[in-house]
Amino acid sequence: MNPVTGIVVYVIIWWTVLFAVLPWGVHVPDKVEAGHAESAPDRPLLLKKAIATTLVAAVIWVGFFLLQRSNLITFRPS
Repeated sequence: MNPVTGIVVYVIIWWTVLFAVLPWGVHVPDKVEAGHAESAPDRPLLLKKAIATTLVAAVIWVGFFLLQRSNLITFRPS
């Protein structure tokens, strides 16, 4: 796998994991302020979610990299 492919795969994994992590710990406020959506979270904790996403995506990417390097699964025609 060349570096560009590795980066592209990591970015795809990162965005997929982000959408899985976004709902974690979401609490809707009891009293909604004027001009805010009723479904808007009280504290979205985006920095913590970005850090968690980066760590989880890195672990998944390393697993993908090792699986690809082991030739158990190949993406090249034989």
